[in-house]
This record gives sequence, C-alpha cells and structure tokens, in this order.
Amino acid sequence: MTLVLNEEQRLLKDTAKDFLNRIMPVSALRQLRDQKDSLGYKREHWQQMTDLGWASMVLPEAYDGLDFGYLGLGAVIEESGRTLAASPLFSTVVLCSTILIDGGDEEQKSALLPRIAAGELSLALALEEKPHHQPNAFTTTATAGDGGYVINGKKLFVLDGHSADQLIVATSLASGVGLFIIDANTPGIERRRHHLIDSRNAASIEFNQVKVSQSALISSPEQGQDILNKALDYGRICLAAEMLGSATECFERTVAYLKERDQFGVKIGSFQALQHRAAKMYIELELSKSVVLDALSAIDDKRADLPQLASLAKARLNDVFELVSNEAVQMHGGIGVTDELDIGFFLKRSRVASQILGNSSFHRDRYASLCGY
Repeated sequence: MTLVLNEEQRLLKDTAKDFLNRIMPVSALRQLRDQKDSLGYKREHWQQMTDLGWASMVLPEAYDGLDFGYLGLGAVIEESGRTLAASPLFSTVVLCSTILIDGGDEEQKSALLPRIAAGELSLALALEEKPHHQPNAFTTTATAGDGGYVINGKKLFVLDGHSADQLIVATSLASGVGLFIIDANTPGIERRRHHLIDSRNAASIEFNQVKVSQSALISSPEQGQDILNKALDYGRICLAAEMLGSATECFERTVAYLKERDQFGVKIGSFQALQHRAAKMYIELELSKSVVLDALSAIDDKRADLPQLASLAKARLNDVFELVSNEAVQMHGGIGVTDELDIGFFLKRSRVASQILGNSSFHRDRYASLCGY
C-alpha cells in the first residue's frame, strides 16, 4: 500500500501543476464554453500534453510508452482537476488504451498505441445506453455475417465522442460482450454533441447498419466483460483523482476568500461556525487523498482488491466533491452563484462527474456485493 508519492512522481506533479496553471487555467475552459468551440479542447494544448509524455505514461515501452504507472498519471489527472483542463486524456488513455492493452491483438496494439502516445489519435468509449450507469447490459447488437459484423444501436453520454478519431463500442454478442474498434467516420455512424452544464465534452452516437470487419473485434466475447470491467475500474479511480484535485482547489479558494472577506468589521474566517465547516471539509479531503492514492497504487501493484477500491474511491469522491462545492458556494455568499466567479464551474463539475461511471448509490451497492453482502 502506497500512500505517498516518490520523488519522481512529486516532480511530475509539480511540473503538471505549473504547466496547467500557465497554459490551461479555468479561464481556458471558460473561453471554450463562451466560444462554443466545436472541438471542446485546444489541439495545441493536447499536443503539448503529449510532448510532456502524459499520453504515453501508462503505455508499454514496446509501443512507445513510458510505463511509468498510474500513481504518476493519477498525479497529473489530479492537477488537471484543479484547472478543469479540457483534453481527451481520460477517454483516450485511461479508458480506451486500457482496453487495447488488455484485449487487443498484436496488430491492433502496434497500429494504435504508438499513435496514441504521439498524440495523433484520440479515442472514445461508447458504453452507456441508459440514464444511469449500467456497464453490463447492452441493447446495441453486433450481428455476424459476411466475414464481419453489422452493428446497430444507440449510445448515450460518450465522453469526447463527438471529436474522437476512433470509437471502442461495447455490444452484446451471443457468446458474451463484443468490444469493437471502429473509425468514427464509418458510414452509418451518426454523432450528436451535447453541451453539458459543466462544459465537459460528450455526445450521443447512433449506429445504423454499421459494417465492420472481423479484425475490428477486440479480444473474444467471452473475455469482453472482464476486459471492460477492468478498464472501467481504472477509469473510476482516475476520475476520483480528478475530482480530488477539483475539490481541493475549490476548498483552497474558499479558505482564501474567508481570509479576505470583511463583514461586521472583521474577516469572516474568524467566525467559529465557518471555521468548523472548513475543518470538516479539510478532514474529508485528507481522508480522500489516502483513498485515491491507495486505489492508484492498487492498479500499479495489480492487487486483487482493485474493484473494491475503485468503488470506494468513486463513492467517496462523489460525496466529498459535492460537499466541498456546496460549501464553497455557500461561503462565497451571493456572488458564489454568479458566473463571475469560477466557483460555479466546480459546483457544476461535481454534479456531472458524480454520474460518470456510477454514482454513489451504484458504488455503495457494488462495494457491498464485492465484499459478500
């Protein structure tokens, strides 16, 4: 169990913090939102991130990766949560690369992973079909025939789905779950972007008689669900790291405001009731740091309790991010709910992030089931 970063990981975290504060602050997300940017992120920013090695951090060295581990990537993602940085890092590297690494054949890995490492290829996981997270029930079908498959169905809330170059699509097959890698511009695919309240990038995608070759299938259908579950757990842990960064930034901004805001001739930070509420947030954040670090180290150590830790981390950060963002708006007073302050961005992000890959109810139930209850 690792609950502290080593020297290399701390240096990486500091480098990420400096880069994101200079190049991709919250104001950059505000600009993307106000301009209704068609891509949803800046290509030059993504290229700079890949030049720093972030896209290749957890990829195997055999495919131009750094094989640095998830504790390092988690540190980067945590810092990106502080600035709400918009990029395809989560969808491409955490979700889709994991599926390719675990399930892809040599041809798929050699063709795709080096391009991901170089920032030349972005991917999105087409998974959800219901209003709530259901990772093991698909109505999207893949029918075998003529040396390939025909895919039909609709996917909702596909992160970065409108801009991805290729899609990994989860479908039902007679023998299990089919995971297909498909060019996003294949005939029969219709993508519709959604402008979410928190300015995160997502889309709904329809598949109408989409024809793919046999080589598009990742792994065997019998292994598809296990491969998908593992990638989702990696995603839940990394998303918890992002939420930790966002909640920490929200807390620090609020404490700074308490120290500078005057009311009744004194700083409002001197009010005991607000001090108690700030102390509560601090305690919850410190506990959350331990949970996230333990979960990230479980990935690197390939521990058997990874699924439990993934649900524990996601449920805890869902709750803590909601608590901190709520308190931040309350303590900022009336101005906290206006678009003038960045605090509102964090409040909105907490509401959306808590639904991605399972809300707290989903993960409490899953955690109990995994523990035998």
